[in-house]
Amino acid sequence: MEENRSSLNTRITLGIILIIIGGLFLFRSLGFISLHIPHIIFSWPFVLFIIGLLIVINSQKKTFGSILLIIGTIFLIPRIFPFIYYDSGLIFPLIIIALGIYVIVRHRSPRATNISEPSTGLNIDRIDDVAIFGGGTKVINSDNFKGGNITAIFGGSEILLNNCKLAEGENVLDILFLFGGSEIIVPNDWNVIINVTPIFGGFSNKIRRSPNAPIDTSRTLIVKGIAIFGGGEVKGH
Repeated sequence: MEENRSSLNTRITLGIILIIIGGLFLFRSLGFISLHIPHIIFSWPFVLFIIGLLIVINSQKKTFGSILLIIGTIFLIPRIFPFIYYDSGLIFPLIIIALGIYVIVRHRSPRATNISEPSTGLNIDRIDDVAIFGGGTKVINSDNFKGGNITAIFGGSEILLNNCKLAEGENVLDILFLFGGSEIIVPNDWNVIINVTPIFGGFSNKIRRSPNAPIDTSRTLIVKGIAIFGGGEVKGH
C-alpha cells in the first residue's frame, strides 16, 4: 500500500509540474503573457517553487514545503507578470516571519522527540532528528521503536538504531534530504521497505543478510519521504 501511494504521489507531482510548464507556454501562445519562458523555468524562484511542491506532496513536512512554495511563488510573480511590482524589501521580513512560524509549529508537535543535540544513547520510541549545515552521530535505544522524522538540509547525521527493537506492525520513518543526507544503521533482521522519492539524489537499502536468516515480517520499518540533491542509505549491523 505504501509503495502504491508513493508511486501515486510521484505521478501527481510530475503531472502538476508538466501542467504548470505547459500552462506557461499556453498563456504565452494565447497572448495572455509575453515573456521568455526559459527565464522563468531556469530561475531559482521556480526551482524553489518546485522543491516546495515536491516536499508538500511527498513528505509529511508540509509546513516547511509550504514555506518554500510560498517564497518561490512570491519571487516568481514579477517574472510572469512584469506589470506587477512590489517592494523587494518586504520579502526578507516575510521569510523571517514564515520561518518563525515553522519553528513554533514544529516545536509544538507532540509526535516525536527532538534529538538534534549529540548524544551517546537516548531511550525514545520516536525520533525527530534535524541536521542543518552540520550533523553528528545519534545512538537510539528503544524496545518499541515506532519511527519518526529525519531532516537533513546541507548536512546529515548517522542514526544508530542497532540497539532498538521495532514495534509491532508498520512503523514509518519520514525523511527529508535537501542537499544533505543521513546513514541509518539497523539490525540485520529488520524488515525494511524503502519508499523514498529521489530528485537528483538517491536512497538505498544496503542491508546484507544471509539468505536463510529469519526476518520478522510482523514488524516493518517503512522509510519514506523525498531526497532532493541529496541521499542516504540503510545499513545492517
